[in-house]
Amino acid sequence: MVQRRRGFGRVRRERSGRFSAAYVGPDLQLHRAAETFQARIDTEGWLAVERRSIDLDQWLPPGQRRRRSVAPERAPKPGGPTVGSYATGWLDDRCERDPHDSQALRPSSVKDYRSLLANHIIPCLGRIPLAELKAADIEAWYRKLGARRIPRARAKAYGLLRTILNSAKNDPDMPLTENPAHIKGAGRVPRSTQIHPATLAELTVITEAMPDELRLAVQLGAWCALRYGEVFELRRKDLDTTSGVVHVRRAVVWTKGQVTNDRPKTSAGVRDVAIPPHLMPMVVSHLEIHVEKRQDALLFSNRQGRNLRPSEFQPAWHAARAAAGRDDLKFHHLRHTGAVLAAQSGVTLADRLGHTTPAMAIIYQHTAADRDRLIADRLPKSPLALSPRRP
Repeated sequence: MVQRRRGFGRVRRERSGRFSAAYVGPDLQLHRAAETFQARIDTEGWLAVERRSIDLDQWLPPGQRRRRSVAPERAPKPGGPTVGSYATGWLDDRCERDPHDSQALRPSSVKDYRSLLANHIIPCLGRIPLAELKAADIEAWYRKLGARRIPRARAKAYGLLRTILNSAKNDPDMPLTENPAHIKGAGRVPRSTQIHPATLAELTVITEAMPDELRLAVQLGAWCALRYGEVFELRRKDLDTTSGVVHVRRAVVWTKGQVTNDRPKTSAGVRDVAIPPHLMPMVVSHLEIHVEKRQDALLFSNRQGRNLRPSEFQPAWHAARAAAGRDDLKFHHLRHTGAVLAAQSGVTLADRLGHTTPAMAIIYQHTAADRDRLIADRLPKSPLALSPRRP
Protein backbone atom coordinates (compact mmCIF):
# COMPACT_ATOMS: atom_id res chain seq x y z
CA MET A 1 0.00 0.00 0.00
CA VAL A 2 1.27 3.44 -0.89
CA GLN A 3 0.28 6.61 0.96
CA ARG A 4 1.04 10.06 -0.40
CA ARG A 5 1.47 13.12 1.82
CA ARG A 6 -0.92 15.96 1.02
CA GLY A 7 -2.09 19.31 2.36
CA PHE A 8 -5.59 18.07 3.11
CA GLY A 9 -6.72 14.50 3.70
CA ARG A 10 -4.99 11.37 2.51
CA VAL A 11 -5.23 9.10 -0.51
CA ARG A 12 -4.29 5.44 -0.21
CA ARG A 13 -4.09 2.72 -2.84
CA GLU A 14 -5.57 -0.49 -1.45
CA ARG A 15 -4.52 -4.05 -2.28
CA SER A 16 -7.43 -4.29 -4.66
CA GLY A 17 -5.88 -1.54 -6.74
CA ARG A 18 -8.67 0.92 -5.93
CA PHE A 19 -8.14 4.16 -4.02
CA SER A 20 -9.53 5.17 -0.63
CA ALA A 21 -9.67 8.64 0.89
CA ALA A 22 -9.96 10.05 4.40
CA TYR A 23 -9.49 13.34 6.23
CA VAL A 24 -9.75 14.89 9.69
CA GLY A 25 -12.83 17.11 9.78
CA PRO A 26 -13.58 20.28 11.80
CA ASP A 27 -14.83 17.99 14.59
CA LEU A 28 -11.27 16.54 14.81
CA GLN A 29 -12.59 13.09 13.85
CA LEU A 30 -11.30 10.96 10.98
CA HIS A 31 -13.84 10.64 8.17
CA ARG A 32 -13.50 8.09 5.33
CA ALA A 33 -15.15 8.05 1.97
CA ALA A 34 -18.08 5.61 1.93
CA GLU A 35 -16.65 3.82 -1.11
CA THR A 36 -13.33 3.31 -2.87
CA PHE A 37 -12.54 4.82 -6.27
CA GLN A 38 -11.28 3.32 -9.52
CA ALA A 39 -8.99 6.27 -10.32
CA ARG A 40 -6.89 8.55 -8.15
CA ILE A 41 -8.38 11.63 -9.81
CA ASP A 42 -11.83 10.61 -8.54
CA THR A 43 -10.44 10.34 -5.02
CA GLU A 44 -8.87 13.76 -5.34
CA GLY A 45 -12.19 15.13 -6.52
CA TRP A 46 -14.01 13.73 -3.47
CA LEU A 47 -11.50 15.36 -1.13
CA ALA A 48 -11.79 18.66 -3.01
CA VAL A 49 -15.57 18.67 -2.52
CA GLU A 50 -15.18 17.97 1.20
CA ARG A 51 -12.58 20.71 1.58
CA ARG A 52 -14.78 23.23 -0.23
CA SER A 53 -17.77 22.45 2.02
CA ILE A 54 -15.55 23.16 5.03
CA ASP A 55 -14.30 26.43 3.53
CA LEU A 56 -17.91 27.52 2.85
CA ASP A 57 -18.96 26.56 6.37
CA GLN A 58 -21.46 24.05 4.94
CA TRP A 59 -19.77 20.90 6.20
CA LEU A 60 -21.60 18.08 7.99
CA PRO A 61 -20.17 14.69 8.99
CA PRO A 62 -20.66 12.20 6.09
CA GLY A 63 -22.69 9.87 8.30
CA GLN A 64 -25.12 12.62 9.19
CA ARG A 65 -25.42 13.60 5.54
CA ARG A 66 -26.36 10.05 4.62
CA ARG A 67 -29.10 10.03 7.25
CA ARG A 68 -30.46 13.29 5.94
CA SER A 69 -30.35 12.10 2.35
CA VAL A 70 -32.66 9.17 3.07
CA ALA A 71 -35.04 11.22 5.22
CA PRO A 72 -38.01 12.76 3.39
CA GLU A 73 -37.69 16.48 2.84
CA ARG A 74 -39.77 18.42 5.29
CA ALA A 75 -41.80 21.12 3.62
CA PRO A 76 -43.69 23.70 5.65
CA LYS A 77 -47.27 22.65 6.21
CA PRO A 78 -49.94 25.10 5.12
CA GLY A 79 -50.66 27.43 8.03
CA GLY A 80 -47.90 25.93 10.13
CA PRO A 81 -45.18 28.43 11.09
CA THR A 82 -41.54 27.65 10.48
CA VAL A 83 -38.83 28.37 13.01
CA GLY A 84 -37.81 31.40 10.95
CA SER A 85 -41.28 32.92 10.63
CA TYR A 86 -42.09 32.40 14.29
CA ALA A 87 -38.74 33.80 15.46
CA THR A 88 -39.12 36.89 13.26
CA GLY A 89 -42.66 37.46 14.53
CA TRP A 90 -41.52 36.96 18.12
CA LEU A 91 -38.86 39.65 17.74
CA ASP A 92 -41.22 42.07 16.00
CA ASP A 93 -43.75 41.61 18.80
CA ARG A 94 -41.13 42.45 21.46
CA CYS A 95 -40.10 45.54 19.49
CA GLU A 96 -43.66 46.86 19.30
CA ARG A 97 -44.43 46.50 23.01
CA ASP A 98 -44.73 49.42 25.38
CA PRO A 99 -41.28 50.30 26.77
CA HIS A 100 -42.59 49.66 30.30
CA ASP A 101 -43.70 46.13 29.39
CA SER A 102 -41.45 43.58 31.11
CA GLN A 103 -41.08 41.70 27.81
CA ALA A 104 -40.15 44.76 25.75
CA LEU A 105 -36.60 44.75 24.37
CA ARG A 106 -34.02 47.50 24.64
CA PRO A 107 -32.57 48.89 21.38
CA SER A 108 -29.20 47.23 21.98
CA SER A 109 -30.91 43.87 22.53
CA VAL A 110 -32.95 44.27 19.34
CA LYS A 111 -29.76 44.92 17.39
CA ASP A 112 -28.06 41.84 18.85
CA TYR A 113 -31.07 39.56 18.35
CA ARG A 114 -31.58 40.57 14.72
CA SER A 115 -27.93 39.79 14.02
CA LEU A 116 -28.12 36.42 15.77
CA LEU A 117 -31.26 35.44 13.88
CA ALA A 118 -29.95 36.56 10.49
CA ASN A 119 -26.45 35.13 10.80
CA HIS A 120 -26.75 32.05 12.96
CA ILE A 121 -30.30 30.76 13.49
CA ILE A 122 -32.47 31.29 10.41
CA PRO A 123 -29.93 30.12 7.76
CA CYS A 124 -29.82 26.61 9.27
CA LEU A 125 -33.11 26.19 11.14
CA GLY A 126 -35.39 28.78 9.61
CA ARG A 127 -37.13 26.52 7.06
CA ILE A 128 -37.96 23.71 9.49
CA PRO A 129 -41.65 23.68 10.52
CA LEU A 130 -41.94 24.54 14.20
CA ALA A 131 -44.03 21.44 14.84
CA GLU A 132 -41.31 19.18 13.39
CA LEU A 133 -38.26 20.72 15.07
CA LYS A 134 -36.34 17.98 16.87
CA ALA A 135 -33.57 17.96 19.45
CA ALA A 136 -31.32 16.34 16.81
CA ASP A 137 -31.79 19.36 14.54
CA ILE A 138 -30.67 21.71 17.29
CA GLU A 139 -27.72 19.52 18.27
CA ALA A 140 -26.51 19.35 14.65
CA TRP A 141 -26.90 23.13 14.31
CA TYR A 142 -25.02 23.72 17.57
CA ARG A 143 -22.15 21.46 16.52
CA LYS A 144 -21.89 23.25 13.18
CA LEU A 145 -21.63 26.61 14.95
CA GLY A 146 -18.86 25.11 17.06
CA ALA A 147 -16.86 24.36 13.92
CA ARG A 148 -16.89 28.07 13.11
CA ARG A 149 -15.03 28.84 16.35
CA ILE A 150 -17.37 31.59 17.51
CA PRO A 151 -17.99 30.49 21.12
CA ARG A 152 -19.57 33.72 22.35
CA ALA A 153 -21.91 34.08 19.37
CA ARG A 154 -22.81 30.38 19.57
CA ALA A 155 -23.76 30.63 23.25
CA LYS A 156 -25.82 33.78 22.68
CA ALA A 157 -27.55 32.28 19.62
CA TYR A 158 -28.46 29.14 21.56
CA GLY A 159 -29.79 31.19 24.47
CA LEU A 160 -31.94 33.27 22.13
CA LEU A 161 -33.26 30.17 20.33
CA ARG A 162 -34.17 28.52 23.62
CA THR A 163 -36.00 31.66 24.78
CA ILE A 164 -37.98 31.86 21.52
CA LEU A 165 -38.90 28.17 21.67
CA ASN A 166 -40.02 28.54 25.29
CA SER A 167 -42.42 31.25 24.14
CA ALA A 168 -43.72 28.97 21.40
CA LYS A 169 -44.16 26.10 23.86
CA ASN A 170 -46.19 28.31 26.21
CA ASP A 171 -48.33 29.70 23.38
CA PRO A 172 -51.53 27.58 23.08
CA ASP A 173 -51.82 28.53 19.40
CA MET A 174 -48.39 27.13 18.53
CA PRO A 175 -47.84 23.45 17.61
CA LEU A 176 -44.93 22.94 20.02
CA THR A 177 -45.54 20.94 23.19
CA GLU A 178 -41.92 20.61 24.36
CA ASN A 179 -38.84 22.76 23.95
CA PRO A 180 -36.30 20.62 22.07
CA ALA A 181 -33.41 22.94 23.01
CA HIS A 182 -31.93 21.29 26.07
CA ILE A 183 -28.17 21.07 25.54
CA LYS A 184 -26.64 21.37 29.00
CA GLY A 185 -24.42 24.42 29.40
CA ALA A 186 -24.86 25.54 25.78
CA GLY A 187 -26.06 29.00 26.74
CA ARG A 188 -23.07 29.86 28.88
CA VAL A 189 -20.74 32.45 27.36
CA PRO A 190 -17.14 31.37 27.90
CA ARG A 191 -14.74 34.02 29.13
CA SER A 192 -11.93 34.35 26.63
CA THR A 193 -9.59 36.33 28.86
CA GLN A 194 -8.91 36.55 32.57
CA ILE A 195 -9.84 39.94 34.01
CA HIS A 196 -7.35 41.47 36.44
CA PRO A 197 -9.03 44.27 38.43
CA ALA A 198 -7.10 47.48 38.95
CA THR A 199 -5.34 47.94 42.27
CA LEU A 200 -5.87 51.03 44.39
CA ALA A 201 -2.51 52.38 43.24
CA GLU A 202 -3.37 51.78 39.56
CA LEU A 203 -6.80 53.37 39.99
CA THR A 204 -5.15 56.44 41.51
CA VAL A 205 -2.70 56.79 38.60
CA ILE A 206 -5.45 56.35 36.02
CA THR A 207 -7.68 58.94 37.71
CA GLU A 208 -4.91 61.50 38.02
CA ALA A 209 -4.02 61.04 34.33
CA MET A 210 -7.59 61.73 33.15
CA PRO A 211 -8.81 65.24 32.21
CA ASP A 212 -10.35 67.05 35.20
CA GLU A 213 -13.89 66.78 33.83
CA LEU A 214 -13.66 62.99 33.48
CA ARG A 215 -11.90 61.98 36.69
CA LEU A 216 -15.15 61.47 38.59
CA ALA A 217 -16.41 59.13 35.83
CA VAL A 218 -13.54 56.74 36.54
CA GLN A 219 -14.13 56.90 40.30
CA LEU A 220 -17.87 56.23 39.96
CA GLY A 221 -17.18 53.33 37.60
CA ALA A 222 -14.95 51.72 40.21
CA TRP A 223 -16.24 52.67 43.69
CA CYS A 224 -19.95 52.56 42.74
CA ALA A 225 -19.59 49.71 40.20
CA LEU A 226 -21.47 51.52 37.44
CA ARG A 227 -21.52 50.54 33.76
CA TYR A 228 -20.34 52.94 31.05
CA GLY A 229 -23.87 53.62 29.82
CA GLU A 230 -25.03 54.31 33.38
CA VAL A 231 -22.16 56.69 34.20
CA PHE A 232 -22.55 58.77 31.05
CA GLU A 233 -26.32 59.14 31.42
CA LEU A 234 -26.09 60.46 34.99
CA ARG A 235 -27.55 63.93 35.50
CA ARG A 236 -27.43 66.44 38.33
CA LYS A 237 -30.80 65.26 39.65
CA ASP A 238 -29.43 61.71 40.01
CA LEU A 239 -26.90 62.71 42.70
CA ASP A 240 -28.15 63.25 46.25
CA THR A 241 -25.25 64.96 47.95
CA THR A 242 -27.12 65.21 51.25
CA SER A 243 -27.51 61.48 51.75
CA GLY A 244 -24.55 60.53 49.53
CA VAL A 245 -26.49 58.40 47.04
CA VAL A 246 -26.46 58.07 43.25
CA HIS A 247 -29.82 57.14 41.73
CA VAL A 248 -29.32 54.85 38.71
CA ARG A 249 -32.47 55.17 36.60
CA ARG A 250 -31.31 55.24 32.99
CA ALA A 251 -28.48 54.20 30.71
CA VAL A 252 -27.40 55.58 27.35
CA VAL A 253 -27.14 53.24 24.36
CA TRP A 254 -25.83 53.91 20.85
CA THR A 255 -27.27 51.76 18.03
CA LYS A 256 -26.81 52.53 14.33
CA GLY A 257 -25.78 56.08 15.14
CA GLN A 258 -28.91 56.71 17.22
CA VAL A 259 -28.79 57.67 20.90
CA THR A 260 -31.29 56.05 23.22
CA ASN A 261 -31.66 57.06 26.87
CA ASP A 262 -33.29 53.96 28.25
CA ARG A 263 -33.63 51.97 31.46
CA PRO A 264 -30.51 50.11 32.62
CA LYS A 265 -29.40 46.74 31.26
CA THR A 266 -31.57 44.71 33.67
CA SER A 267 -34.52 45.42 35.98
CA ALA A 268 -32.10 45.10 38.88
CA GLY A 269 -30.07 47.87 37.23
CA VAL A 270 -32.59 50.44 38.53
CA ARG A 271 -31.04 51.02 41.92
CA ASP A 272 -29.72 53.48 44.48
CA VAL A 273 -26.01 53.17 45.19
CA ALA A 274 -24.36 54.67 48.27
CA ILE A 275 -21.31 56.75 47.43
CA PRO A 276 -18.25 56.04 49.63
CA PRO A 277 -17.73 58.98 52.03
CA HIS A 278 -14.18 59.66 50.82
CA LEU A 279 -15.54 60.27 47.29
CA MET A 280 -18.14 62.88 48.28
CA PRO A 281 -15.79 65.93 48.19
CA MET A 282 -14.88 65.02 44.62
CA VAL A 283 -18.59 64.67 43.70
CA VAL A 284 -19.48 68.08 45.18
CA SER A 285 -16.53 69.76 43.49
CA HIS A 286 -17.35 68.19 40.11
CA LEU A 287 -20.95 69.42 40.32
CA GLU A 288 -19.77 72.93 41.15
CA ILE A 289 -17.14 73.21 38.41
CA HIS A 290 -18.22 71.01 35.50
CA VAL A 291 -22.04 70.62 35.59
CA GLU A 292 -24.69 73.14 34.62
CA LYS A 293 -27.18 74.18 37.30
CA ARG A 294 -30.31 72.75 35.67
CA GLN A 295 -31.44 69.44 37.15
CA ASP A 296 -31.34 67.48 33.89
CA ALA A 297 -27.77 68.60 33.06
CA LEU A 298 -25.44 65.71 32.24
CA LEU A 299 -22.56 65.06 34.64
CA PHE A 300 -20.31 64.24 31.67
CA SER A 301 -20.96 65.55 28.18
CA ASN A 302 -19.19 66.36 24.92
CA ARG A 303 -18.69 69.84 23.49
CA GLN A 304 -22.22 69.82 22.09
CA GLY A 305 -23.66 69.07 25.53
CA ARG A 306 -24.67 65.53 24.55
CA ASN A 307 -23.88 62.11 25.97
CA LEU A 308 -20.18 61.36 25.62
CA ARG A 309 -19.72 58.55 23.11
CA PRO A 310 -17.17 55.79 23.85
CA SER A 311 -15.14 56.97 20.84
CA GLU A 312 -14.87 60.42 22.45
CA PHE A 313 -13.88 59.01 25.83
CA GLN A 314 -11.41 56.37 24.73
CA PRO A 315 -8.42 58.55 23.73
CA ALA A 316 -8.15 59.97 27.25
CA TRP A 317 -8.91 56.58 28.80
CA HIS A 318 -6.26 54.77 26.74
CA ALA A 319 -3.62 57.34 27.67
CA ALA A 320 -4.53 57.15 31.36
CA ARG A 321 -4.49 53.37 31.60
CA ALA A 322 -1.18 53.30 29.73
CA ALA A 323 0.25 55.62 32.38
CA ALA A 324 -0.66 52.96 34.96
CA GLY A 325 0.78 50.15 32.83
CA ARG A 326 -2.67 48.64 32.33
CA ASP A 327 -3.27 48.64 28.56
CA ASP A 328 -5.52 45.60 29.08
CA LEU A 329 -7.99 47.44 31.32
CA LYS A 330 -11.42 48.31 29.92
CA PHE A 331 -13.80 50.77 31.53
CA HIS A 332 -16.21 47.93 32.28
CA HIS A 333 -13.43 46.20 34.23
CA LEU A 334 -13.69 48.97 36.83
CA ARG A 335 -16.83 47.18 38.03
CA HIS A 336 -14.62 44.21 38.86
CA THR A 337 -12.36 46.53 40.81
CA GLY A 338 -15.41 47.72 42.77
CA ALA A 339 -16.50 44.13 43.36
CA VAL A 340 -13.07 43.18 44.72
CA LEU A 341 -12.96 46.23 46.99
CA ALA A 342 -16.42 45.43 48.35
CA ALA A 343 -15.53 41.76 48.85
CA GLN A 344 -12.50 42.87 50.85
CA SER A 345 -14.85 44.92 53.02
CA GLY A 346 -16.56 41.69 54.11
CA VAL A 347 -20.05 42.25 52.72
CA THR A 348 -21.86 41.19 49.57
CA LEU A 349 -22.92 43.60 46.82
CA ALA A 350 -25.44 41.98 44.43
CA ASP A 351 -27.77 44.99 44.53
CA ARG A 352 -24.85 47.41 44.33
CA LEU A 353 -23.69 45.89 41.04
CA GLY A 354 -27.21 45.84 39.61
CA HIS A 355 -27.23 42.15 38.67
CA THR A 356 -30.41 40.08 38.48
CA THR A 357 -29.68 37.15 40.78
CA PRO A 358 -32.22 34.46 41.77
CA ALA A 359 -33.18 34.11 45.44
CA MET A 360 -31.46 37.40 46.36
CA ALA A 361 -34.45 39.68 45.80
CA ILE A 362 -36.30 38.54 48.94
CA ILE A 363 -33.20 38.81 51.11
CA TYR A 364 -32.49 42.37 49.99
CA GLN A 365 -36.07 43.57 49.70
CA HIS A 366 -36.15 45.31 53.09
CA THR A 367 -32.45 45.78 53.83
CA ALA A 368 -30.87 46.85 50.52
CA ALA A 369 -30.52 50.54 51.38
CA ASP A 370 -28.87 50.02 54.77
CA ARG A 371 -26.72 47.20 53.41
CA ASP A 372 -25.44 49.31 50.55
CA ARG A 373 -24.54 52.14 52.90
CA LEU A 374 -22.61 49.63 55.01
CA ILE A 375 -20.69 48.53 51.90
CA ALA A 376 -19.87 52.14 51.00
CA ASP A 377 -18.68 52.96 54.52
CA ARG A 378 -16.49 49.87 54.68
CA LEU A 379 -14.84 50.30 51.30
CA PRO A 380 -11.10 50.94 51.66
CA LYS A 381 -10.06 54.55 51.27
CA SER A 382 -8.09 55.70 48.26
CA PRO A 383 -4.38 56.18 49.07
CA LEU A 384 -4.64 59.72 47.71
CA ALA A 385 -7.22 62.38 48.36
CA LEU A 386 -8.61 62.74 44.87
CA SER A 387 -10.58 65.76 43.81
CA PRO A 388 -10.88 67.69 40.57
CA ARG A 389 -8.28 70.39 40.13
CA ARG A 390 -9.83 73.81 39.89
CA PRO A 391 -9.02 75.75 36.73
